[in-house]
Amino acid sequence: MPSNSAYLASRRTFLKGAAATALLVSTTALTPAVSAATPQSGPFDFESFSQRMRDLAAQPHQPPAPLASAFYANLDYDGYRRVQFNTERAKWIEDGHGYQVHGFPMGWLFKEPVTVFEIVDGDSHSIEFGAGDFNYFMEGEMKEAAETATFPGVAGFRINYPINRPEVADELVSFLGASYFRALGRDNIYGLSARGLLINSWREGPEEFPRFSEFYLEKPVEPGPMTLYAALESPSVTGAYRFVIHPAGEDQQETVMEVTARLYFREAVAELGIAPLTSMFLFDDTNRAGFDDYRPQVHDSNGLLLEPSEGQPMWRPLNNASWLGNSYLHDPSVKSFGLYQRGREFETYQDAGAHYERRPSLRVEPLGDWGPGSVRLVEIPSKLEADDNIVAFWIPEQPIAAGDEREFSYRLVWGDLLPDSGAPLAHVAETRVGLGGVSGVANAATLRKFVIDFAGGELEQMHPDTPFDVEATVSAGSIVSTAFSRIPANGMWRLVLDVDTTGQTLIELKASVGTEGRPLTETWIYQWRGVVA
Repeated sequence: MPSNSAYLASRRTFLKGAAATALLVSTTALTPAVSAATPQSGPFDFESFSQRMRDLAAQPHQPPAPLASAFYANLDYDGYRRVQFNTERAKWIEDGHGYQVHGFPMGWLFKEPVTVFEIVDGDSHSIEFGAGDFNYFMEGEMKEAAETATFPGVAGFRINYPINRPEVADELVSFLGASYFRALGRDNIYGLSARGLLINSWREGPEEFPRFSEFYLEKPVEPGPMTLYAALESPSVTGAYRFVIHPAGEDQQETVMEVTARLYFREAVAELGIAPLTSMFLFDDTNRAGFDDYRPQVHDSNGLLLEPSEGQPMWRPLNNASWLGNSYLHDPSVKSFGLYQRGREFETYQDAGAHYERRPSLRVEPLGDWGPGSVRLVEIPSKLEADDNIVAFWIPEQPIAAGDEREFSYRLVWGDLLPDSGAPLAHVAETRVGLGGVSGVANAATLRKFVIDFAGGELEQMHPDTPFDVEATVSAGSIVSTAFSRIPANGMWRLVLDVDTTGQTLIELKASVGTEGRPLTETWIYQWRGVVA
């Protein structure tokens, strides 16, 4: 089984520290810029751009040339962090619409260039980045190499905008590495990522990583939404993408992206992942015993929330077991899915540096009917919080053949995404797992206890004597006992399931609570994975 966790972990570590203050002296004598190629300089519109990517799909894939500059090609993680964009050289900084464009250098993991253009009055023009746009916090031979190196172009860019304070242009979104990108809501810090496309992830054979190779940024004329376009390329597919970005601000906590992806396939694809999300889950109350750590929980996301075409929403707590987890959630026309960070209190994590309580959630909302398919959740075993070990994406049921064309439109919502306080259904606030049976007596290790706490909704005001209907099922093993009651100490309602797992290594669990034929809670689903001998 292939693994991309090393790439993700290293990229993740860099992005968490990319804005850190550098400690050494900056160079000043730098090489002039080398212009990037301009494959689409001149008149630009989405239709002609899409046609160019369609035509490109009829030609053999041309991988990018190797990074020729020895200085940039040999940068390790520490060296790469010492090449920092000079924020005073930001593109559009004086234009009055609030947006700024900053470049990411090439080197370390990011050895493939991207070309960046601005669109003004319907015409595209190259945005030039050069060595003089960067500070090189280096000394000695490394400083000398930086001063004499030929600048090879940029590996990506970030866009800043005043999402937190009117006078400060904070980072809003970044595009760096393959087709990865990240965005922030107000008062968020970077956590999970999205990707343009995913091909054959965690299947037999190698995963294919499509990359964004060209970007076209419509230059805004005033504060408000911003539109950019991206060319996607890989051996199996080309694509034309449009992103309309609505930044968070004073009246809106979330940053919203409206995405249109037009895909043109050179080759058949065994498994196509639409709107893929990548995050990190190390531990919480379900698997806390496996980690010698002072913090109660460590994760960027702690659950997958799925809105099916019919029925109540489903909450799937994330897991980090000793072996790979795979879940396929089929639906004829999914309404939304996303990776969420539901714990928003510092006390949940007790990490004054990482501040996991501020990591954004991310919801995917299809625009139009995507038809039948499945949301796939992959949970990769991990011992380090630097590993992005969670992947979620939508797989169309219809297979992809060479020569096919597909278009998908969807909305990405980045932010806290707190449960609606006025929603009728209670949401899952916590999940805990441990030894089953009665406390204080010896119990079989195969008896497992699952504790689900619900909060909010109509349930919050209901009397304990209400005749509740608990629906709980398991795919294997057996439910030994159930109990549902209110917790006076915090006002939540607790569902407890004791499950006999004898002889089982994988069990799918499902539970919800209702009364008089109507639901009171979202549906809790969970995949228990035991220890494989």
